[in-house]
Amino acid sequence: MAEQPAYRRILLKLSGEALLGEMDYGIDPKISSRIAREVQEVIDGGTEVGIVIGGGNIFRGAGLAEAGMDRITGDHMGMLATVMNALALQDALERSGVTTRVMSAISVREVCEDYIRRRAIRHLEKQRVVIFAAGTGNPFFTTDTAASLRAVEIGADLMVKATKVDGIFSEDPLKNAEAVRYDTIGYDEVIERKLKVMDTNAVVLCRDQSMPIRIVNLNRPGDLSRVARGDNIGTLVSAEG
Repeated sequence: MAEQPAYRRILLKLSGEALLGEMDYGIDPKISSRIAREVQEVIDGGTEVGIVIGGGNIFRGAGLAEAGMDRITGDHMGMLATVMNALALQDALERSGVTTRVMSAISVREVCEDYIRRRAIRHLEKQRVVIFAAGTGNPFFTTDTAASLRAVEIGADLMVKATKVDGIFSEDPLKNAEAVRYDTIGYDEVIERKLKVMDTNAVVLCRDQSMPIRIVNLNRPGDLSRVARGDNIGTLVSAEG
């Protein structure tokens, strides 16, 4: 009898920068293909997967605003960048044999579906990966907050934030080799210590809705599957801390 996954449904948060690979801008097909294989392993293990992806590899609204552009215009451009990334990831997933749907918080019906919560859940129940694009559909909200919102809306058992390091550290481990990694930590401590794992709105929403967050290393093959099986990978953010 096949081993049962620890989680029925997870929400994976990817940054747009995750798709850069060795590139300075845009999407590295080798990286999207590797991510697709990781997600395929999770699906094959029996866990349903939703994904929220950022757009920072193409446009970042806050950065455009700092350069003088109207912030709302910049954020709308950033939302459209996430749609581009979602379509690229959908292509990689479907080439790996994983049926995938892109659902956008802003209407782009010629290329993807509008986000409708009940329809998204139905896709997930049919073992389709659902990629949620365009953030929340509103300016001033990050894709981290969108990921927290979608995780709650679809009834995920866990939100997984994929980063470049092996969890949450007391300091930036890329700058200080003596930084200490936390196995577990509470929502309030993440906020109070300004650990910058996710923006504050995202952490508060997860705290208020009791949505656990696990921070894992995107660059370590197999970690996503191990999380789905219930292994203690990276750092768990929860009420217990």
